[in-house]
Amino acid sequence: MSRLVLFNKPFGVLSQFTSDGHHPGLADFLPIKGVYAAGRLDHDSEGLLLLTDDGRWQQRIADPAHKLPKTYWVQVENVPDDEALTALRRGIELRDGRTRPAEVRRMAEPALWPRDPPIRQRRHIPTCWLELRLREGRNRQVRRMTAAAGHPTLRLVRHAIGDWDLGDLAPGEWRELALPPLPANTPRRKPASVRQTGKPQRSTGKPRRDGRQSR
Repeated sequence: MSRLVLFNKPFGVLSQFTSDGHHPGLADFLPIKGVYAAGRLDHDSEGLLLLTDDGRWQQRIADPAHKLPKTYWVQVENVPDDEALTALRRGIELRDGRTRPAEVRRMAEPALWPRDPPIRQRRHIPTCWLELRLREGRNRQVRRMTAAAGHPTLRLVRHAIGDWDLGDLAPGEWRELALPPLPANTPRRKPASVRQTGKPQRSTGKPRRDGRQSR
């Protein structure tokens, strides 16, 4: 069986195992070998990151061609009206083209961990939480979409990818699942990063500082 790791990526952490000298990498949190990130999550975004040791599953999860929905909880500035929500649903015109139609709704503030550092919230300007579900993955797409609709993103948490969600994982925690084999005719693809392993467990949520890297 192929392996799948669900990781709650904290704010400020890269979606790669090595640090860039300014932000910690996954190796500071995941004592695992033999897995690769299936897709990415910007360092200033939080939430679900999937990793696998199977190149075909990696492609299936990350490639927008498979239309695996990704669900985001987004805190934005001000309260979007129905016109703004309709624009997000129909597609927003960005510099790299119009986005695909998306599912979006206002939602109550979710029960999340405090962000460190906290968001910069302006006094007397309200905020609103949205649930946004996309089936594509452009660079910083959610932030660009909400900004184009007139509501800059203040906090961005990826809650789910397909049927996998954060569950009760705290920032820096992870768990491992087994993946069923894909059909034999699924194209094979070598995973695109360094490999890393381990058994199902949770980290302490604190960065490891032992200097070990996964390369």
